[in-house]
Amino acid sequence: MNNHLLFDFNVDKAAKTVYITREFNAGQSLVWDAFTKAELLDQWGAPAPMRAQTKYMDFKVGGRRFYAMISPDGQERWSVQEYTSITPKTNFKMYNAFADKDENRELPGSEWDHNFSEHNGITRVDITIYNESFERLEKLLEGFKIGFTITLKNLEELLGTLS
Repeated sequence: MNNHLLFDFNVDKAAKTVYITREFNAGQSLVWDAFTKAELLDQWGAPAPMRAQTKYMDFKVGGRRFYAMISPDGQERWSVQEYTSITPKTNFKMYNAFADKDENRELPGSEWDHNFSEHNGITRVDITIYNESFERLEKLLEGFKIGFTITLKNLEELLGTLS
């Protein structure tokens, strides 16, 4: 097991952008699947004790994922992700916005750009999150780094069981 996997989280407030880089000790194809298949996303995509539950997902350009993060007491926080660009196994982009249970978006949202690359069995994922407003960026940063760090740790553990 490689204990020196890169994790980097940077915020450029002036650009309203978050930059995340994370390496995983798994092949690129498996890591890609973990980010693009609902049955895998639901296993790692929420920080414990919350859990992710996808209502539907259509991974294609113009397709959507509609899912909730559910707390132990049953409270749901819904999000809509619309896929805007897909280059299989190497890149996908999506527009993300919180929503209500009827899929009505809470604007503004954010644009996510995911890039995948592999070297010597280590897959690197670079994620750039551009927020439409500074206020959304500030709101996003309230707990986001902690929560997203936990979800990426969940993914690392899941990949270990799937490899």
